[in-house]
Amino acid sequence: MPVQRLNHAVLFVRDVDRSTAFYRDVLGFRVKVEMPGRAAFLQAEGSTNDHDLGLFAMGDGAGASGAGRSTVGLYHLAWEVDTLAELARIRGALTDAGALAGASDHATTKALYAKDPDGLEFEVSWLLPADLITPEVQAQGAITQPLDLEAEIERYGAETKGGIGVSVRA
Repeated sequence: MPVQRLNHAVLFVRDVDRSTAFYRDVLGFRVKVEMPGRAAFLQAEGSTNDHDLGLFAMGDGAGASGAGRSTVGLYHLAWEVDTLAELARIRGALTDAGALAGASDHATTKALYAKDPDGLEFEVSWLLPADLITPEVQAQGAITQPLDLEAEIERYGAETKGGIGVSVRA
């Protein structure tokens, strides 16, 4: 199965209108199809997919996800951005929304972790281009560090395109 990319994800949420507003207003997704109160299909900025995220309402009585605590299930989705400047912009939007849960430096990946209105976790990350992945960087990858985004911007440049040769063809 030669997977090229993830086409879309579908989430069950308590309030589809609230979740739609979050993904639209905080992360910049566009609403492609909306069935108010029931479902929504959203497309990420720059995407060519029909939709990248489907949201289906479960109602206010739905319990919290137990995935990783008391049940098996999906831990998080990860979305890749093209520059550290974009990662910094998203950090600000997540912080303003009270959704930022953490920031980690995985050496080859610079990652923000956040939670949507239902507490479902997701990641927004920038991937180091392949030509900048040295043996020293690879060795650092075994240890997760707190992310110092300003230092990474100073090191690699705010507008350096991420993922080149890793997730984006060179």
